[in-house]
Amino acid sequence: MSDRTTREEVSYPGAVSRRGFLKGAAAMAAAAQAGATTVVHAQDASADSFRGGDHGGSPQFAYLGTYTVGNGGNGEGIYLYQSNPVTGELKLIKVASNTPAPSFLVAGASGKFLYAVNEVSNFEGTSGSVTAFAVNRQTGDLTLINTVSSQGGGATFINIDGTGKFLFIGNYGGGTLAVIPINADGSVGAATDVKADVGDVGPTTATNAPPGSFAISGHDAPHVHCAIMDANNRFLLQTDLGQDRIYVYSLNTTSGKLTPAATPYVSLPPGDGPRHLAFHPNGRWLYSIQEESSTLTFFSYDASSGGLYSQQTISALPPGFVGTSFASELRFSDDGRFLYAANRLHDSIAVFAVKFNGELKYVGEAATRGDYPRQFTIDPTGNYLYSCNQRSDNVTSFRINRGTGVPSFIGQYLAAGSPSCMIFLPSGK
Repeated sequence: MSDRTTREEVSYPGAVSRRGFLKGAAAMAAAAQAGATTVVHAQDASADSFRGGDHGGSPQFAYLGTYTVGNGGNGEGIYLYQSNPVTGELKLIKVASNTPAPSFLVAGASGKFLYAVNEVSNFEGTSGSVTAFAVNRQTGDLTLINTVSSQGGGATFINIDGTGKFLFIGNYGGGTLAVIPINADGSVGAATDVKADVGDVGPTTATNAPPGSFAISGHDAPHVHCAIMDANNRFLLQTDLGQDRIYVYSLNTTSGKLTPAATPYVSLPPGDGPRHLAFHPNGRWLYSIQEESSTLTFFSYDASSGGLYSQQTISALPPGFVGTSFASELRFSDDGRFLYAANRLHDSIAVFAVKFNGELKYVGEAATRGDYPRQFTIDPTGNYLYSCNQRSDNVTSFRINRGTGVPSFIGQYLAAGSPSCMIFLPSGK
């Protein structure tokens, strides 16, 4: 079903546990009796309503990937920052690596190694590449270990499995998904499996595009955009933006081979263009953001088979929006009560409450204070959000109101050429 044109905004922010479910049900009942239907925008966020867990105030290292000079951008490589978890401020330490076009990053759970895709098409011929780094946990410095082929042009996404043994690479330009093994010393090896998406592509006009939209980007060919593992580390789910599909594979964690699930893929509406995926912390709900229609789709997930069952589609844009925008990223709050979605051209972070049944309700949005938010991240405290604004060459910082979920700008702009991805170094505990 679709909630694009009508959305009932409620104050109940969702739940993730049985206790939360019961509290949420009571809150919904109370809201219904009171007739409460509120929308909270960024300017409504009260400073005294912020709350979050105590993380000891220890500084954290953050890494920023960019599009580099000569590779479609203005960046210098991977930037290293130190964050203040109390104030949310980021301090630039240095450019930690000049590796070309490190557009997406991931770190192993130990915090000892960091991996980047190099979004190029000239490595060993016509491929992108994957680069491994050792991390100095005291200084944040990166030391190059090695680089291998990504097995497709324009590597645009990287993720890691739950065992820390394999990387998954989405090659947007090549339309391929590669499984790259991680060796004991943190280096990367030759691909253990490569899947090429074949078949028809969708129309250039999205089924669920806003009125007046000219959001046309990726329906000229298959384009693998992301790949994530489920909570059990059993099934891999991968989007193809050009084909309007989410593929599902079973992963052999010994061989690194992928086998299509019983239902090998599900289709999204023609032309909508699924881009990124996110599992709710409960592992039972999956959400997809569509680039060209600017929609979010909620699926219930069968962990025993990898099956996906569509439950809801809702716009990632505010009610009444018309014109062109490209959705990019989605991410949950640490407690699973809110889902955040980035909109490029509209240049906003939209906030959705997660109801007890997994459905989404629009809460409000915050302007990114920059142009074309390609990605955003939330810090380990869960209190701060950072938007990577690709076209305005800056990163902007926000504090999350833990009651309403809405981010508020804290006044910090960080200059960085063509930022595309930020991650925080895991604690390694």
